[in-house]
Amino acid sequence: MQTPTSPTDRRLERVALACLAAHAGMTLFSAYAFSTFLAGPPPAWLQTPMNQEILRFGWRFGGPTCVVLGALAGLLHATGRLGPRAALGLFGAAFGISLGAELLGTATDYPFGPYGYTDQLGYRILGLVPFNIPTSWFYMLYCSLAIVGRIARAADDGATRWRWAIAGGAVLTAWDVSMDPAMVRTTHWLWRLPDAGAQSPLQRIFVSDAFYGMPLSNWLGWLLTGIVIARVLLALVPPTTWARAVSPSRFPIALYALNGVLPIAICIRHGMTWAAALGFVAMAVPVALALRSRARAAAPAPGDARVAVAGG
Repeated sequence: MQTPTSPTDRRLERVALACLAAHAGMTLFSAYAFSTFLAGPPPAWLQTPMNQEILRFGWRFGGPTCVVLGALAGLLHATGRLGPRAALGLFGAAFGISLGAELLGTATDYPFGPYGYTDQLGYRILGLVPFNIPTSWFYMLYCSLAIVGRIARAADDGATRWRWAIAGGAVLTAWDVSMDPAMVRTTHWLWRLPDAGAQSPLQRIFVSDAFYGMPLSNWLGWLLTGIVIARVLLALVPPTTWARAVSPSRFPIALYALNGVLPIAICIRHGMTWAAALGFVAMAVPVALALRSRARAAAPAPGDARVAVAGG
């Protein structure tokens, strides 16, 4: 497995691992909390003034902090593997495009469907989209493309980039199978679905309460947006570089898998059996394939394996 070779890269890898560990700790604690004392009437011990203050602090800062730690883990890992220019380019492209899609979605209902975010996810950009939503799009797409690099042929032609983009968008969308029902159940965001009597036949298929309060249009929007962002990321860093520099590491696989723990736990706790089961399978399949496969890396280029942002 290719590992960072310079002292700076090794330091970045250690800091990335520390961020991943902190992200994992907060994720696992959140899964426990949402599955126990936050899932029903508050227990007596939680109603003391001090614990209520701790709970308010946790609601305000816990979720955003966990996401920021995940993003830092992904960004630092990308910096060590690809170099700072490429890593920042990936972050900027993923954040900017996903933010644009989310702003469009919350303002016009396209491409995801009629939804809106509550205050539980922290500061909302333009009063619409919490900042940690596009932040999470970045690191989960980074992980998704790293996974694709372990199971798909790497080449830098246009057709391969589109195949990788479609696969990356699908791996990303697998995350939402359990996450959306879980976040709706915990009121992190809400769907504003039209009354059944006012729906057209097409709306009844794609914009109805099809999956635990979520319309099927949401998955289509996720897939489309994920493909577009992934294709841009592959224009900045080509598939052979992903396969050679990023995919040999199991770090992105761990970061991707960790983010399925909380939504699956919430779905199990609230009896959303199909959401939990399908969400687990949807994420487990690419993870298992990636773990069983060796990265299909191209031959290393002479010198440093890191790359600058390149056109594509």
